[in-house]
Amino acid sequence: MNSDLISKQLSDQLELIKNFCIQNGETIAAAESVTSGVIQFMLSTAQEAQQIYQGGITVYNSAQKAIHLNADPVYAEKVKGVSSELSTQLARSACTLFRSQIGIGITGFATPVPEEGINEVFAYVSITRNGELLVNEKLVPETKGPAAQWEFAETTIQRLATILSNTKH
Repeated sequence: MNSDLISKQLSDQLELIKNFCIQNGETIAAAESVTSGVIQFMLSTAQEAQQIYQGGITVYNSAQKAIHLNADPVYAEKVKGVSSELSTQLARSACTLFRSQIGIGITGFATPVPEEGINEVFAYVSITRNGELLVNEKLVPETKGPAAQWEFAETTIQRLATILSNTKH
């Protein structure tokens, strides 16, 4: 593991996630947009990742969210592919697509898009477990661009670790 990319704290959180999943016979899948695979990368760095990480999909536009993850195409286009409801749909569809119990869905904007009226950087993240919505949150980073993508991903892994550590096995 490259210590320049994966901090000790992130590594510890991934270890907690791995242990929870192994103890409970559960796996994780991710559907990403704004983070463009960073969460998938992080999950793949966990020790024994092949035991808990089923895979992920990166869907960067509304059409792909509709085609691959059953998002309502009219709604997805209306919200420019970004909403809390859409992140939940992505999380649930990731579980179905990869036959996992825990799903992560994230969508947002890592940079402003002024020509489309998007002036802030934010993301919506959802985490589901066995169909139940555990997290549905708006994230507002301190950074922009690739640093925001990384911050969104780290925050998502942190939220997952925190929820699982507070879940009865």
